[in-house]
Amino acid sequence: MAAMKIGAKVPDLHGATADGEMRLRDLKSKYVVVYFYPKDSTPGCTLEAQDFRDHHKDFAKRGAVILGVSRDSTKSHANFCAKQALNFELVADTDETWCKAFDVIHEKVLYGKRSLGVVRSTFLIGPDGKLLQEWRGVKVAGHAEAVLEALDNARA
Repeated sequence: MAAMKIGAKVPDLHGATADGEMRLRDLKSKYVVVYFYPKDSTPGCTLEAQDFRDHHKDFAKRGAVILGVSRDSTKSHANFCAKQALNFELVADTDETWCKAFDVIHEKVLYGKRSLGVVRSTFLIGPDGKLLQEWRGVKVAGHAEAVLEALDNARA
């Protein structure tokens, strides 16, 4: 599947969360930050989640909602949320619908072993449902701040 283009309408995806079911269309009129990460409770993914958690108020003040997405189960997400006191939803993309729509599953090499995995990526969707910006191959340090800055620019 080809990557979504900046300015393109994002499909109305829906998914399971620890609290039930959510749909992107229900977030219309808000900015939405969708970040994809490889696995709950791993070092880099935990740091990234904590960073978004710690900046949650800054995003909310700007009318933005944060959604984390991985291929983990809702049970795994519920445990991760509880352990890290996360204040935003995590979508369990067990069938990879979201991952495929945003084209974030690619070959990765870890310790010389090749495998298909989720490439850490973030997407900023505007209130009109169109893709405003994307970050692929994200480095965790300073990333939440970079997304906030892009959000400020989009709102200006």
